[in-house]
Formats: sequence, structure tokens, C-alpha cells
Amino acid sequence: MRPLSETERTELLPALEGWSLMEGRDAIRKQFVFADFGAAFAWMTRVALAAEKANHHPEWFNVYNKVDVTLSTHDAGGLTRRDVELAQKMDLFAGGRTER
Repeated sequence: MRPLSETERTELLPALEGWSLMEGRDAIRKQFVFADFGAAFAWMTRVALAAEKANHHPEWFNVYNKVDVTLSTHDAGGLTRRDVELAQKMDLFAGGRTER
């Protein structure tokens, strides 16, 4: 894995709705908001299974119905296609339940 090139960043990152670049770190972040804790935890479980299969794991923090996610590929030292692909799956699994 290698970090995204500038061309890849220009092409791929704007298509990730609601995701933003983190200041001071080559990573993207997003907050997902669900109806309640059970819905948030069910989503996290679904994402965990997909992440385990891809051997690519998110950094996340959950409080009740909110899940803050940070994606970066530590082995590559920054954002890679693996992060973009996992972000896309998270969005698909969430079905539009995001705050920012």
C-alpha cells in the first residue's frame, strides 16, 4: 500500500460525502449519527466484519448514538485507497445517517 497521490486525492476524496481531511494528519474523519445506541452498535458490528475481512481497521469512538470515525493507513503513513474503500462501505451501511 502507498499513500494516495495528489491526482488520486483530487479524484477520490471529493466523492466521499461528509468526510473531511483532518488538520495536522493525513487522515479523513466523519461523524455518524443513528437513532439510538442499538442502531449505532449494529452498524459498528457490520463495519467491523467488513474491516476484518479487508484487514483494515478504523479508529472510532462511540457515545450512545454517535460514532466518530478516523481513517488512515498506518502501514502506509497516510491515506490510501483502502481508506476510501472503507469510507464508502461505511456510508453504504449507514444509509445516510451522518451529522458531519
